[in-house]
Amino acid sequence: MKKKIIIALVLILIALGGFFYWQNREIKGSPDDYVIKETAEGIFVENKKAGLSVRVPEGWEIKKIETEEGLMTLFPLETEMEIIEEKIVLPIKEGCLIRTTIVYREGDLDQIKKETTIDHVLMGGTIYDDFEEVMMNNYYGIKNVFESEKFGSGTSIYIPIKNKVYGFHLVWASDEKERCVQEFDKFLETVSIQ
Repeated sequence: MKKKIIIALVLILIALGGFFYWQNREIKGSPDDYVIKETAEGIFVENKKAGLSVRVPEGWEIKKIETEEGLMTLFPLETEMEIIEEKIVLPIKEGCLIRTTIVYREGDLDQIKKETTIDHVLMGGTIYDDFEEVMMNNYYGIKNVFESEKFGSGTSIYIPIKNKVYGFHLVWASDEKERCVQEFDKFLETVSIQ
């Protein structure tokens, strides 16, 4: 019993340390860094500062979220979600949601895994939380698949390159996993990191 209490206290201290580190990082990005371009091949979102370009799935909406590092959210028209003070409330009610994020700092796969786990604990915990190493655009990354009663289910891919961590995140409504994962896989094929 005493050992469980000590382990719980250590986990809480690690979570708090990660939280305060995250809160005190230097903000270098902005939603204004993202530019939406319509071409004959489709609609693209570019962030030249970060060297990122993605193609928007056909029929999907694009929303710049006015928060810290700036993030781009893409979703099909039928997606139902609640937005409070520029923040999307999870879980979503219907459809899929893809987010791109860029955090301007160095990171390695182990550090990303630890920080993601801490974030999930701080957000209310997960029922399922799995990690695996992946390759994307010839870069090593880490993929996280998670499920939570509080914020729903999803998957994220993090790609650390030099002084940036690129994040691609998918969440889906409870009965739409298969369709949303297929859309996410197609979306990831259009990602270009320079």
